[in-house]
Amino acid sequence: MTDKTMPVVELEAKDLPAHCPNPAMPLWSSHPRVFLDFDHDGEAKCPYCGTRYRLAPGVAFKHH
Repeated sequence: MTDKTMPVVELEAKDLPAHCPNPAMPLWSSHPRVFLDFDHDGEAKCPYCGTRYRLAPGVAFKHH
């Protein structure tokens, strides 16, 4: 799959901190859990499976 065909998972504030695999993924496709770092545009990509994540409009996360 290419970046254009990979699914995009939209996350709400209740889903943070975000990690992959996410709870909706089937068990057979699991890989080690990795917490996601979002860029300034509110997007992240899993380094294992390539699933793309996006923060829903209006969702902000706090930096430490």
